[in-house]
Amino acid sequence: MFTGIIETLGEIQDIVKEGTNVHLTVKSTICAELKIDQSVAHNGVCLTVVALNENSHTVTAIEETLNKTSLGNLKIGSKVNLERCMQMNARLDGHIVQGHVDQTAKCILVNELDGSWEYRFKYNAILGNVTVEKGSICVNGISLTVVNSQHDEFSVFIIPYTYEHTNLHEVKVGDTVNLEFDIIGKYVARLMGNK
Repeated sequence: MFTGIIETLGEIQDIVKEGTNVHLTVKSTICAELKIDQSVAHNGVCLTVVALNENSHTVTAIEETLNKTSLGNLKIGSKVNLERCMQMNARLDGHIVQGHVDQTAKCILVNELDGSWEYRFKYNAILGNVTVEKGSICVNGISLTVVNSQHDEFSVFIIPYTYEHTNLHEVKVGDTVNLEFDIIGKYVARLMGNK
């Protein structure tokens, strides 16, 4: 379980394909604190640490993960948002995030405002996922508040701290991002659909 509060940015150092799997080696400031078999969210995707070096760790993304997320678009040098799993005695500063990406979305607007940024994303609503005004959404692992919720689009507004300390500053119109919809909203939508 995660909170959507990004700890640090990592940088992809190596990408190795093995069959349908891809091994990603990521350099970051938290590598010294990681352990083998630990869960770490990479752009909102929960992956298991399989190898460690002094300043990098390696995770494996299987074909299913690559097909349902934007991880297959990463290149050497790409920046990824990193968050270690939540400790049960910690504050829940963001919202409940599982690290299980529901689907991807396309960025359709980046609007630089006077001291903040608006990002608008379009997703395939046929999968049944929904957003609500002032509800929570996880974009590339970042816990954000939904603004301008529509059937298949929503906006988020970004403060300078989030812009500088996550990879959102690299997202431009046309880019693909990972979405995890609010877990409580998903259960409510499922229950309402069953009636």
